[in-house]
Amino acid sequence: MKTTWALSAIMMSLSLTACSPSQSTVSTTTSATASWQQSHLAEFADQLIVKYRLVSNLPEEACPADAKADERCFIAEIDFTSPKDMLHGDWEIYFSQMRPIQTVLNDEFVIERVKGDLHRLTPTDKFGGFKAGQVKTVRFRGELWQLSETDFMPNYYIVAKDANGIELAPQIISSTRVEIDADTGMEVRPYVEAFVDAKRQYQRTDKDKLVWAKSGVLFEQNKAVSVAPALIENSLLPTPQTQVLLENVKAVSLSQGITLDTQSFTDAKLNADDIQAALARLERIGVPQSENGVKVSFAALSPVDNLKAGSYQLTVADSGIVIKASEPSGFSYAIASITSLVDVNDLTINAMKIDDSPRYQYRGMHVDVSRNFHSKQFLLDLLDQMAAYKLNKLHLHMGDDEGWRLEINGLPELTDIGSNRCHDITESSCILPQLGSGPFVDTKVNGYYTKADYIDIIQYADARQIQVIPSMDMPGHSRAAIKSMDARYRNLMAKGDEQAAKEFLLTDPNDTTQYSSVQYYDDNTLNVCMESTYHFVDKVITEIAALHTQAGQPLTTYHIGADETAGAWLESPICHDFIANNQYGVTDIKLVGPYFIERVANMLAEKGIQPAGWSDGMSHTNPDNMPSNSQSNVWDVVSHKGYQRAHQQVNNGWTTILSNPEVLYFDFPYEADPKEHGYYWASRGLNSKHIFSFMPGNLPANAEQWLDIEGNPFEADDRPQVDENGKQTSGPIVAGKTFDGIQGQLWSETLRSDQTVEYMIYPRLLMLAERAWNKPEWEVPYQYDGAVYNQSTQHFSVQMRQQQATDWQKMANHLGHKELAKLDKAGIEYRVPTVGAIIDDKGVLTANIAFPGLQIEYKEQGKAWQTYLNPVAVEGQVEVRAITPDGKRKGRTLVVN
Repeated sequence: MKTTWALSAIMMSLSLTACSPSQSTVSTTTSATASWQQSHLAEFADQLIVKYRLVSNLPEEACPADAKADERCFIAEIDFTSPKDMLHGDWEIYFSQMRPIQTVLNDEFVIERVKGDLHRLTPTDKFGGFKAGQVKTVRFRGELWQLSETDFMPNYYIVAKDANGIELAPQIISSTRVEIDADTGMEVRPYVEAFVDAKRQYQRTDKDKLVWAKSGVLFEQNKAVSVAPALIENSLLPTPQTQVLLENVKAVSLSQGITLDTQSFTDAKLNADDIQAALARLERIGVPQSENGVKVSFAALSPVDNLKAGSYQLTVADSGIVIKASEPSGFSYAIASITSLVDVNDLTINAMKIDDSPRYQYRGMHVDVSRNFHSKQFLLDLLDQMAAYKLNKLHLHMGDDEGWRLEINGLPELTDIGSNRCHDITESSCILPQLGSGPFVDTKVNGYYTKADYIDIIQYADARQIQVIPSMDMPGHSRAAIKSMDARYRNLMAKGDEQAAKEFLLTDPNDTTQYSSVQYYDDNTLNVCMESTYHFVDKVITEIAALHTQAGQPLTTYHIGADETAGAWLESPICHDFIANNQYGVTDIKLVGPYFIERVANMLAEKGIQPAGWSDGMSHTNPDNMPSNSQSNVWDVVSHKGYQRAHQQVNNGWTTILSNPEVLYFDFPYEADPKEHGYYWASRGLNSKHIFSFMPGNLPANAEQWLDIEGNPFEADDRPQVDENGKQTSGPIVAGKTFDGIQGQLWSETLRSDQTVEYMIYPRLLMLAERAWNKPEWEVPYQYDGAVYNQSTQHFSVQMRQQQATDWQKMANHLGHKELAKLDKAGIEYRVPTVGAIIDDKGVLTANIAFPGLQIEYKEQGKAWQTYLNPVAVEGQVEVRAITPDGKRKGRTLVVN
C-alpha cells in the first residue's frame, strides 16, 4: 500500500540558499532516506488544493460496458494541485465519500473503503509525485449517483509516519474545509466544482423528468401566489377550527401589553408556571405584561364529550381577552394563537371568538443528533418554536452508527468513545471518522448531553407541554454502542474481570456473517441472540427512565428504532445455539430479528412504557406478540406503495404516526437544485407548499396531486389485494380506525451545524404544525372500501383544488407578511426562499417569490444590489435574492436564466 522510495522530503527548509525567492520548487536531490516531519506535513496540508468534480451520472457514460441494464453508476474526479514539488510517496489521504467507490480509473492512486463512508487514498508505484502547479487527477467510478453538491463531504486529512515509523498527527487539508457564506450564514464547499450540466449531473435515469429549479422554473411555480396583505389581517397559524369576527366591536390594541387576571387562575385550575413560556414568546414580539395592558382572564372550559387535549376558546373584545381551556396546553395554545394573530408592526387584533381543537393528538418533530451532534441550545430553541405552533412531541434520536449522545450512568464508554469520531484506526479512544467529521475530537459534530443537560431539556419541554421521546436505534444502526462496549470489554479483560467484561457485550466475536447496512457498515448490528444484549438494552432504558423521573416527566414512550436491520447473526455460533435451544419458540434464524423487537417491546411494556419503532421493523413482528399499545412511525414512501404498510399497521390497532419521507423528511432539499442541502432519496424538492398540500387522512389520494422523485406520475391502488392463494396482502383502512398523528423528521448526515439544521427545519416546521392541527376542507375523504388514485381520477375535484390554492395564497402571504418576522425576533435562521425571475426579450426583469411580502433584490453585473419593486429594464447578467424581514440575512443568490 505505501511506497518507501522517497525521492525527497516534503517541504524541505525554505531557507535553502540555492533557491531564489521567485522559485516555486524545493530541492529534489535529498537522500532517499528522507522522511516526513510534522511541520512538513502541516505545511503540505495547508497548501494542497483539492477540487472535487462530478463528471456524469448517466449509466451509459459512467457504468462499465458489461453492466446490467438497471445498474447505476457515476464518474467523478478529484484534482490535487501542490504549489511546490512534493515527490514523497509515503502518505495516506482519508476522506468521506457517501457513495462507495467501485473502481479507480487511473494508475497513480488506489482508493479503498475503510468503513462506512470513510475512504483511504494512497499512491501506487506509478505515482510520480506532485510537481509544482501540476494538477494530479484521480478519476473513479462510484455506486448509484451523486445529485447534490453537498454530497461531497469536507475535511480530507493526510496521515504519514516519521523516520522512526511513528505516525504523525494527522492534518486536515485546508482547501477541503467548509466556509460560511457571509450573506446567508450557510456552509459552502469551495472545493466542489459547481454543477453546470443538468442532463449529465442532475439526472438519475433516462426516465428522470425532474426539472432543475432555476430562476425561470421558480418564477412559474410562484405564479400560484400574489401579494395580498389584506389576507393576513385575521390570519392564524395553525388554522383554527372556527374563527368568527365580532361585529360592531372595535379592534384591540396590545401596544401597551397585557395584564393577567391572576384571581381567575384558581377557577381555571391554572398554574402560572404553565403559561410562562407562551407569555415569553408574546413578549418577544412586543407584547409584555404591563399594568396598563389589556386584561386577560382565564376560565375552565365546559366539559364536552371527547374534548381533545389542547382544546381552547379564545375571545378577544374591547372589554378584554378571555381564555378558556381544560388543561395547561389549552391555555398555552390560546396565548400562542394571540402571538400568531398579532402583526409585529401594529400589535392589533380584531375582535373575534375562536373555538379550537387539534386534529391529531400526536404532533411531533424528530431530530437526529447522532450522525452530527447539535447543541443543547439548539434543542431549547426548537422546543420554543414547537410550542409556538402547538407541536407536542419531540422524538430525540440520540444513538446511531455515527454517535452516542447521552451520558448513561455506569457505562461511561458510551460517551467517552461513542460520542467522538477521530483518527484512531483501533477505535480504542473514539470511533472512526464519518460524514466528513475529520480526524480530531475537538469538533462541534462530536459531543453528547450530560445527564444534567438531558434533565434540563426534558424540563424545558415539559414547561411547554411537550413530551420527550428518546431513541437509541437498535438492533441495527448501533455501531457507536457496539464499539463502545467492545472497548469496555477489552479494558475489563485486561484487568482480569471476565464476568464484568461480558456483561454488556453486544456482538459474537465468532460471527462470520458478511453483511452491509444501508450506510455500508459491516459491524453495526447487535447480536440479538445474546443475553448480554438485553442486559445492555435494559440498563440503558432504566437509566433513561430514571433521568425522566428526576426531570418530573415520566418516561411513557421509548423508541426502539428497529429499522434497516442488516442481519448480522446469520453465521453466529451463538445464534445457531440459540435456535437449537431457546424457550421462546424461535425456530428459524430469520425470526431472531422480530424476536428482538417483540422482546424489547414487552420489556418496555412491563415497565409501563409504550414501545415505538419504525414501520419496517415493526412490520416483521407478530402483532399477537406485541403490546397492544405499540407505536409505529410509518416512513414508507407513498409513491412506492407506502400507504399499504401504513394501513396494515393502523389496522393492527397500533398507535400509527405518519412520517412519510417525500413530505415529512426535512433533511431533503427544499427545491430541485444541486446547491440545496440534504439527502434526496425520496424527494429532491420538498418545499413548504408541498407539505401544506399533504392529505394525511387519505394517503393514496396524494397520487392525484404529487409526482414521484423523478417527476413522473404514479398510481395508488388502495383496493384489497390478494396473493395467488387468495390471502389478502394489503387493503384499505378498517372503518373506525385512523392515524394518530404526524411527525416531521430531521436526519443529520449532511447537516453539520445548528445553523444548517435550522435552515432545513424552518419554515417547513410551520407547515407540519398546520397539517397536524388543522384538517383542511379540501382533503379528499377516505374511502373505506378502497379506491384507485392517479393523475386521471377525479377524487381530488376541481373545487377542492381551487380551495387548496386559495388557502395556500393566504398561508403564503401570512408567512411573508407576518410570521417570518417572528422567527427573526426569535433568532431562528430559517431558509429564505430563492427568488423566481425572468428577463423578457425586451430586457425587462420580472421577479416573484414563494412568500409574498418578503423583499426582493436584484443586481446587474458590476453594480450594487437594488430593491426590486416592479418590473425593471436590466442589462447583462442579473442576479436575484430575497431578504429576511429584519434585513439581517439574505437568501441564496440565483442568476436569472
